[in-house]
Amino acid sequence: MSIAKGRALVTGGAGFIGSHLCERLLSDGYDVLCVDNYYSSTKDNITHLVNHPRFEVIRHDVTFPLYVEVDEIYHLACPASPVHYQRDPVQTTKTAVHGSINMLGLAKRTGARILTTSTSEVYGDPAVHPQSEDYWGNVNPIGPRACYDEGKRAAETLFFDYHRQHGLRIKVARLFNTYGPRMHPHDGRVVSNFVVAALEGRPLTVYGDGSQTRSFQYIDDLIEGLVALMASPDDVTGPLNLGNPGEFTIAELADLVIAQTGTTAGVEYLPLPQDDPVRRQPDISRAKALLGWEPTIPLAQGLERTIAYFRESLG
Repeated sequence: MSIAKGRALVTGGAGFIGSHLCERLLSDGYDVLCVDNYYSSTKDNITHLVNHPRFEVIRHDVTFPLYVEVDEIYHLACPASPVHYQRDPVQTTKTAVHGSINMLGLAKRTGARILTTSTSEVYGDPAVHPQSEDYWGNVNPIGPRACYDEGKRAAETLFFDYHRQHGLRIKVARLFNTYGPRMHPHDGRVVSNFVVAALEGRPLTVYGDGSQTRSFQYIDDLIEGLVALMASPDDVTGPLNLGNPGEFTIAELADLVIAQTGTTAGVEYLPLPQDDPVRRQPDISRAKALLGWEPTIPLAQGLERTIAYFRESLG
């Protein structure tokens, strides 16, 4: 059966973000090829999709070449939380660099349009606030987070060099903190940490004094942004910030989780990890202007859905 929308490859397709993207692309009429090695993801995220007639899964590590025929490539594969990317930092850098080279090579051979999910971590501990795409960042190149931060910066370099040298149709999205159903319960991210601790009756762990800020984007808003970026004209290469500009302190997030879960376990304070950014907030004016995109789901509403998911999944 011919598929009007074509064939989309999603690397890291069994991950938190990837599984939601696969779902969306299927609903949009794409033939979806999901590629994952399950290093930081789980088959449970895509179990409900495996019997779909237009969904296919390949177990594969993107640090090795992949020989398939596709029209669009969403390159998401890379451990994205400190717990996962610091477990094997050399492999994290290989995934970011070798994985990008392999996917760019695939795009070059097939003529596919290719999008990669970079990260707000390319800005490091920012010296400007909020962060816009023309800020070059303040990153420690030899610290414990560098395997991810610098890996993603190198991936962006590769994307733009393939674009300039080979004329590839590229899209680069810089993702800010994203949360929602199917987050890994033990990935070390603040939303999942807080929600899981609250539901298990443990104190919420706050690093530092809780005054550091983050901007939290619900998964559905991000998926809208990724799809819009891929569909944008070829001259819209990015990088584009995709995040929610609403800025909250970690203490405010803890209070909200406590209120919504009803936990009485309280909060415990630990020292701030090395190179942990003090402030994080996206300037999304470019995404608004070029894609007509901005987040619509407020933190309180997204948290309700996320807490409901973890209540059910944790049993």
